[in-house]
Amino acid sequence: MNITKAVFPVAGLGTRFLPATKVVPKEMLPIVDKPIIQYATEEAVRAGVKEIIFVISENKASIREHYSNNKQLNEDLLKKEKHELHKIVNTIIPSDVKCHYADQSQALGLGHAVLCARQFVGNDAFAVILPDDMIDDNSHGCLKQMVDVYNDHQASLIAVENVDPDDTDKYGIVSTTPVSDSIYKIDDIVEKPKPVDAPSTLAVVGRYILSGSIMEILENIGEGAGGEIQLTDGIKQLLASESVYAYRFDGVRYDCGSKLGYLKATINYGLKDQEINSDFAEYLRKLKLK
Repeated sequence: MNITKAVFPVAGLGTRFLPATKVVPKEMLPIVDKPIIQYATEEAVRAGVKEIIFVISENKASIREHYSNNKQLNEDLLKKEKHELHKIVNTIIPSDVKCHYADQSQALGLGHAVLCARQFVGNDAFAVILPDDMIDDNSHGCLKQMVDVYNDHQASLIAVENVDPDDTDKYGIVSTTPVSDSIYKIDDIVEKPKPVDAPSTLAVVGRYILSGSIMEILENIGEGAGGEIQLTDGIKQLLASESVYAYRFDGVRYDCGSKLGYLKATINYGLKDQEINSDFAEYLRKLKLK
């Protein structure tokens, strides 16, 4: 079964970036000249996704607008003969990719956000992308890597990376049996264990491919930590009936949900931008010399 649907849980408040996110959703903050979320949707499209489901709240209207046609802007750009810019704003999402919007009126956890997309996902296997986790692999993207692994194993798959042992209490941590250098069969998953209790240092990051059966589990699992429906709890229950694998992806993750991660991503993508990279690199060299 091909992975053609991807869920983007983007209803969060982005409190770590206040006051900027009082009006502008954190997913719309720019990395150079594109919002964070556009890098994520481009990654999904490169992986073969044809339906993108944004799980949004009422204060995220600008996300919907970003992926919609702006008639006035198009007219203005064409009138001023800015054809290259006109092309850029009209190819944000390919014409053969559909965008759906599901409302998450209350912040009831990542599992609840995924469940909100059920009307569009149905019983199909699907991807979940957390745009805050920007992953640069200088190629087709983390999700494309995962789709290739999924096609071989036909089972749920979670992206992981090794973290500092002192940081395990910031992530979901998996206990695994190795299958290859980068693929592991998950035996258990624990949400934010203390370093002394962590079964490994393989931490879950914001890319998943999940079987459709996760929806029924999330529907019935009830509240977990913080009174929320936790996706980790759903995956833990899924392990009882299906194989779930972890994939240690090739690439560098930037946690754009944090100020430091956001700034690191900005520098990385600034140095990759062909229009400004030389001048930007020279500016950074001068800063280092001061």
